[in-house]
Amino acid sequence: MDLNYTPEELAFADEVRQWVRANLPPETRDRVLQHQHLSKEEQVEWQRRLHARGWGGPRWPKEYGGPGWTSVQQHLFDEVLSEEGAPQALPFGLSMIGPVLMAYGSQKQKDYYLPRILRMDDWWCQGFSEPGSGSDLASLRMKAELDGDEWVLNGQKTWTTLGQYANMIFLLARTDPAAKKQQGISMLLADMSTPGITLRPIITVDGAHEVNEVFFDNVRVPKENIVGQPGMGWSYAKFLLSHERTNIARIGRSKAELTRLKKIATEEKVEGVPLMETPGFREKVAAVEIELMALELTNLRMIAAEQSGQAPGAEANMLKIKGSEIQQTLTELMMEAVGPYALPYNPEAREHGWKKGEPIGPEYAAPLAPDYFNYRKVTIYGGSNEIQRNILAKAVLGL
Repeated sequence: MDLNYTPEELAFADEVRQWVRANLPPETRDRVLQHQHLSKEEQVEWQRRLHARGWGGPRWPKEYGGPGWTSVQQHLFDEVLSEEGAPQALPFGLSMIGPVLMAYGSQKQKDYYLPRILRMDDWWCQGFSEPGSGSDLASLRMKAELDGDEWVLNGQKTWTTLGQYANMIFLLARTDPAAKKQQGISMLLADMSTPGITLRPIITVDGAHEVNEVFFDNVRVPKENIVGQPGMGWSYAKFLLSHERTNIARIGRSKAELTRLKKIATEEKVEGVPLMETPGFREKVAAVEIELMALELTNLRMIAAEQSGQAPGAEANMLKIKGSEIQQTLTELMMEAVGPYALPYNPEAREHGWKKGEPIGPEYAAPLAPDYFNYRKVTIYGGSNEIQRNILAKAVLGL
């Protein structure tokens, strides 16, 4: 296997890099590199700039408005954007409900929703998890009952990421309570402004409003808002989750964070010696870098398989496990690198213009504690890593 990029692939990466440098607003880039939260307007504006260039759906086929890139081009695109400090693409429309609609949606749903996803006319959120139905998603209790030409929804969803910005939600609901728990579930689409939908914020341990709980009280959605066939929601959800777990790996971002870690460890000194030059810390950095390289190769294999028409398999579970663990390790090593300067816990450090009073230690230390706490979640969401290992044990090892 030749692991070197071809001249054409390198030229493609350079084209993307030059375009990003010319079109990414400097203030947006600075906030991404400083680990500060972006506004809804900044996220939408960046997606629309990408779409205007024809790059709004980098993994989408041409027939649905994507560029039809090869797996290597997709990988290079993600990597360059991470290197240049571009906002991470929001996965809910592009990587989750978009592919589901392409595969299982009606022609009317494809014609209406897919262009809106690329233009960011719709901000989607995900309604899967419920209190008591997280990793055991098949035990969900939310009901959808057909009443004439409408579905009537009743129940609760939780951990709804960025639901406060969303105008659309895709969700799972039980449409046949008499069927086995996996077989009685359907996937539906709902407008977040529909009467009966109430959203309540959940403040996470890093002090941020990132997730929410959503209540449905006799919410009526059109009958045509069901995706595919009634009772097939579990199959569609598994298809969607394989794409979500691939996205969770965030290899490009982890490579950018590895570079950041090395820079911090070069700045920080122990008895006058850069921390990066001390054997113990250097070995820890080398270990996570090796794992990241292996993860990148696995990701390339899976992207290539997807492009040849294969659905993501067990590799998606492996990507989720290792990708999330690597992300956590990077936050841990950055905390270790700055030592006592990581002790002050300033959630405001992730907000634009947070500086209050005299800084404690170097400026790059300020957001490290909030980042560390925030990234405790990555081994839980998208299906906990314990559940992922159970899936691998059954599907791959036959246990």
